[in-house]
Amino acid sequence: MSEQEKRTRRNGGLRDVIRQQLDQSYHSPLIEKIRAEGFSLAAGRLELHLAKEFGFCYGVERAVEYAYETRARFPNRRIFLTNEIIHNPRVNAELQGMGIQILAADAPRAGINENDVVIMPAFGVPVAALREFREKGCVIVDTTCGSVMSVWRRVESYGRDGFTSVIHGKYDHEETRATCSRAAKYLVVRDRRQVQAVCAYILENDEAKHDKNKFLEEFKHAGSEGFDPDRDLARIGFANQTTMLSRESIEISEMLRDALSARYGAAESTGRFRHFDTICSATQDRQDAVMDLGRQGMSLILVIGGYKSSNTGHLAEIATATCPAYHVEDAGCLVSGRTIRHKKIGSSDVIETEGWLPAGNLKVGITAGASTPNRVVEEVICRLIEVAG
Repeated sequence: MSEQEKRTRRNGGLRDVIRQQLDQSYHSPLIEKIRAEGFSLAAGRLELHLAKEFGFCYGVERAVEYAYETRARFPNRRIFLTNEIIHNPRVNAELQGMGIQILAADAPRAGINENDVVIMPAFGVPVAALREFREKGCVIVDTTCGSVMSVWRRVESYGRDGFTSVIHGKYDHEETRATCSRAAKYLVVRDRRQVQAVCAYILENDEAKHDKNKFLEEFKHAGSEGFDPDRDLARIGFANQTTMLSRESIEISEMLRDALSARYGAAESTGRFRHFDTICSATQDRQDAVMDLGRQGMSLILVIGGYKSSNTGHLAEIATATCPAYHVEDAGCLVSGRTIRHKKIGSSDVIETEGWLPAGNLKVGITAGASTPNRVVEEVICRLIEVAG
C-alpha cells in the first residue's frame, strides 16, 4: 500500500465514541414507538401511517457517522467537506456547528494543505477533484455510497468496451457529475422527453437529415467533450443516477433498446446496447413503500426531506398520484392548520398552499427521503398533531 493510500481513510473506527452524539441529534424514540405499534398512531382526529421504509438509508447513515468520527479523530485539524455531505439542511448545519467547513463548488482550494482533512460526501466527487486533493497530500475521508461506486464501475466498463454511457439523471447533480467524470463518453438524459429526442436521432438513417446542431444545443451541458451523436449513439451502455424514479428509468432503458433494435436490427442490437439497473435498493424500497402507503387510501401524504434531495422529490411525485402530497423540509413548513409551505412537485419552486388540512377525521401518510433523520420526522409529526388541534 502506498503512503497516499494509507492516508485515505474509509473508517475512523470511533463509532462508539460518537454514538451518543448521533443519537441526541438524529434518533427518535417516538418513531421507534410508532414502528413497534404497526407503523401507525392515532392522535385525536388524525390516523397517522408511517411508510414501511423511509428516512436514513445505510449509505447516508454511514457517511454521517464518518463525518462525526473524523471530527473526533482530528479535533485540532481543519476539516473540509467538498460539498454538502447529504441533501439535508439539518445534518449539514450540525456538521458546520462542529467546525467542519463546506466548500462551495467554486471555492478556492489553494489554502488546503497536508495538515488538513477533506471529507468526500456520499455522492462522491469528480475524478479531477479527487486527484487535486491527493496531490495536496491532505488526509482524505471517503464517505462515497457503495451504490454510487457501483455505477462508477459500470460506466468505466462501458468505456473500456467502446460504449457511450447514457445516464438517466440530472446533469447538475453532484452524483451525476462524479459519475460522468468516470465515463469515457457520456450523455445525461433527465426525462422521457429528452430520451425521445435521442431515440429520434438514432432512428433517422439518413445522416444528411440529422439536425446535429439542434441536438447538440439541447444537450450542450449534458454530453462529454467532443460528443458526436452520429458516432457516439451507435453503442450505448445505460446507467442511472441512483436516486432517480425507478419506473421511469426502466421505461427509458426500453426506449433506447427499441430504438437501436429498429435502426440496426434485433440481432445486431444485442451487441449495441447494455443495461444494468443502478437504482440503489434503498431508493427502490422507499419508492415501493410510498406506493403501498397510497394504496391504503390516505387523505394526504407528507413527504419530508431537503428540497435539494432528488430521492425525496421522486417520493413526492409517486405520492401525489394517489392523493394530495406535500414535500416539506421540516416542522416549520407546517405554518398552521390553514397554511403549509412546501416544494412544488416537479419544480424547484417553494410555495405556500392554503386549506391543505381538511376538517374531520383524516388518514395521513408520512414518509421521508433517504437523507432525512428520524428526529426531523418526529418534529413534523408533533407539529402536525399540534396544528390539527
